[in-house]
Amino acid sequence: MFETPRNLFVAGFIGSPQMNFLKAKLVKASDGYQAELYGIKVPLSAEKCTTLAKKGVGSQDVILGVRPEHTMLSFDGSANTIEGTLRVNEMMGSELHLHVDLADGTSVILRIPTLELTEAQRASLTYGSKLRFTFPEKVAHLFDPKSEESLLF
Repeated sequence: MFETPRNLFVAGFIGSPQMNFLKAKLVKASDGYQAELYGIKVPLSAEKCTTLAKKGVGSQDVILGVRPEHTMLSFDGSANTIEGTLRVNEMMGSELHLHVDLADGTSVILRIPTLELTEAQRASLTYGSKLRFTFPEKVAHLFDPKSEESLLF
Protein backbone atom coordinates (compact mmCIF):
# COMPACT_ATOMS: atom_id res chain seq x y z
CA MET A 1 0.00 0.00 0.00
CA PHE A 2 2.89 2.38 0.71
CA GLU A 3 4.83 1.78 -2.50
CA THR A 4 1.92 1.34 -4.91
CA PRO A 5 -1.26 2.84 -3.48
CA ARG A 6 -4.40 2.04 -5.48
CA ASN A 7 -6.02 5.44 -5.02
CA LEU A 8 -5.67 8.92 -3.53
CA PHE A 9 -7.30 7.92 -0.25
CA VAL A 10 -4.79 5.15 0.43
CA ALA A 11 -1.88 7.32 -0.78
CA GLY A 12 -2.85 10.08 1.63
CA PHE A 13 -3.69 7.77 4.53
CA ILE A 14 -0.50 5.70 4.55
CA GLY A 15 2.63 7.60 5.59
CA SER A 16 3.36 10.50 7.88
CA PRO A 17 3.33 13.23 6.86
CA GLN A 18 0.95 12.26 4.09
CA MET A 19 1.87 12.17 0.41
CA ASN A 20 2.04 15.51 -1.41
CA PHE A 21 -0.43 15.87 -4.31
CA LEU A 22 0.38 18.15 -7.24
CA LYS A 23 -1.62 19.01 -10.35
CA ALA A 24 0.29 17.90 -13.44
CA LYS A 25 -0.10 17.04 -17.09
CA LEU A 26 0.87 13.56 -18.25
CA VAL A 27 2.29 13.79 -21.76
CA LYS A 28 2.66 10.74 -23.98
CA ALA A 29 5.44 10.91 -26.56
CA SER A 30 6.85 8.38 -28.99
CA ASP A 31 9.64 7.53 -26.54
CA GLY A 32 7.58 7.29 -23.35
CA TYR A 33 5.79 9.55 -20.91
CA GLN A 34 6.64 12.60 -18.89
CA ALA A 35 4.85 14.65 -16.26
CA GLU A 36 4.79 18.42 -16.66
CA LEU A 37 4.21 20.57 -13.59
CA TYR A 38 5.27 24.00 -12.36
CA GLY A 39 7.34 24.60 -15.48
CA ILE A 40 9.39 21.41 -15.22
CA LYS A 41 9.31 18.13 -17.13
CA VAL A 42 9.80 14.87 -15.28
CA PRO A 43 10.48 11.91 -17.58
CA LEU A 44 8.95 8.80 -16.08
CA SER A 45 10.88 5.60 -15.47
CA ALA A 46 10.84 2.86 -18.11
CA GLU A 47 8.77 0.67 -15.79
CA LYS A 48 6.12 3.36 -15.34
CA CYS A 49 6.07 4.07 -19.08
CA THR A 50 5.54 0.38 -19.83
CA THR A 51 2.65 0.17 -17.36
CA LEU A 52 0.97 3.29 -18.78
CA ALA A 53 1.41 2.09 -22.38
CA LYS A 54 -0.03 -1.36 -21.60
CA LYS A 55 -3.08 0.34 -20.07
CA GLY A 56 -3.45 2.58 -23.13
CA VAL A 57 -3.13 5.78 -21.12
CA GLY A 58 -2.83 8.90 -23.27
CA SER A 59 -1.93 12.50 -22.50
CA GLN A 60 -4.17 13.83 -19.75
CA ASP A 61 -4.38 15.86 -16.57
CA VAL A 62 -3.20 13.89 -13.54
CA ILE A 63 -2.52 14.26 -9.87
CA LEU A 64 1.13 13.52 -9.24
CA GLY A 65 1.92 12.19 -5.80
CA VAL A 66 5.31 12.32 -4.14
CA ARG A 67 6.07 11.38 -0.55
CA PRO A 68 7.77 14.02 1.64
CA GLU A 69 10.75 11.72 2.30
CA HIS A 70 11.37 11.33 -1.44
CA THR A 71 12.03 15.04 -2.02
CA MET A 72 15.45 16.68 -2.24
CA LEU A 73 16.46 20.31 -1.91
CA SER A 74 18.48 21.95 -4.66
CA PHE A 75 20.89 24.70 -3.64
CA ASP A 76 22.88 24.90 -6.87
CA GLY A 77 20.34 26.54 -9.16
CA SER A 78 19.69 23.29 -11.02
CA ALA A 79 17.12 23.32 -13.77
CA ASN A 80 14.08 21.10 -13.53
CA THR A 81 13.31 21.96 -9.93
CA ILE A 82 10.14 23.33 -8.36
CA GLU A 83 10.27 26.65 -6.52
CA GLY A 84 8.33 27.42 -3.38
CA THR A 85 8.22 29.69 -0.36
CA LEU A 86 9.13 28.27 3.03
CA ARG A 87 6.36 28.80 5.60
CA VAL A 88 7.40 26.49 8.46
CA ASN A 89 10.69 24.79 9.29
CA GLU A 90 10.19 22.05 11.89
CA MET A 91 13.30 20.47 13.43
CA MET A 92 12.36 16.85 14.05
CA GLY A 93 15.75 15.65 15.31
CA SER A 94 17.43 13.86 12.44
CA GLU A 95 15.35 15.60 9.79
CA LEU A 96 13.59 18.83 8.95
CA HIS A 97 9.95 19.03 7.95
CA LEU A 98 9.71 21.99 5.58
CA HIS A 99 6.22 23.30 4.85
CA VAL A 100 6.39 24.99 1.46
CA ASP A 101 3.81 26.99 -0.53
CA LEU A 102 3.96 26.72 -4.31
CA ALA A 103 3.02 29.40 -6.85
CA ASP A 104 -0.56 28.13 -7.26
CA GLY A 105 -1.22 28.02 -3.50
CA THR A 106 -0.59 24.29 -3.13
CA SER A 107 1.22 23.42 0.10
CA VAL A 108 3.71 20.57 0.31
CA ILE A 109 5.85 19.08 3.05
CA LEU A 110 9.47 18.09 2.42
CA ARG A 111 11.32 15.73 4.78
CA ILE A 112 15.01 16.55 4.57
CA PRO A 113 17.69 14.65 6.56
CA THR A 114 19.79 17.13 8.55
CA LEU A 115 23.00 15.21 7.79
CA GLU A 116 22.68 16.16 4.13
CA LEU A 117 22.75 19.92 4.85
CA THR A 118 25.66 22.22 5.51
CA GLU A 119 25.38 24.84 8.27
CA ALA A 120 24.94 27.56 5.63
CA GLN A 121 22.18 25.59 3.92
CA ARG A 122 20.35 25.03 7.21
CA ALA A 123 20.70 28.71 8.10
CA SER A 124 19.17 29.71 4.74
CA LEU A 125 15.93 27.84 5.49
CA THR A 126 14.05 30.67 7.19
CA TYR A 127 10.44 31.81 7.03
CA GLY A 128 9.62 33.38 3.67
CA SER A 129 12.78 32.21 1.93
CA LYS A 130 12.58 30.78 -1.58
CA LEU A 131 13.78 27.24 -2.06
CA ARG A 132 13.92 24.72 -4.86
CA PHE A 133 13.28 21.00 -4.68
CA THR A 134 12.99 17.96 -6.88
CA PHE A 135 12.32 14.24 -6.66
CA PRO A 136 13.50 11.14 -8.54
CA GLU A 137 11.13 10.12 -11.34
CA LYS A 138 10.95 6.58 -9.98
CA VAL A 139 9.01 7.77 -6.91
CA ALA A 140 6.25 9.62 -8.78
CA HIS A 141 2.72 8.30 -8.32
CA LEU A 142 0.05 9.17 -10.88
CA PHE A 143 -3.67 9.38 -10.20
CA ASP A 144 -6.67 10.13 -12.37
CA PRO A 145 -8.19 13.38 -11.03
CA LYS A 146 -11.77 12.20 -11.68
CA SER A 147 -11.76 8.62 -10.43
CA GLU A 148 -8.87 9.20 -7.98
CA GLU A 149 -7.55 5.75 -8.95
CA SER A 150 -3.87 5.08 -9.62
CA LEU A 151 -2.84 5.00 -13.27
CA LEU A 152 0.06 2.74 -12.33
CA PHE A 153 -1.77 -0.07 -10.56
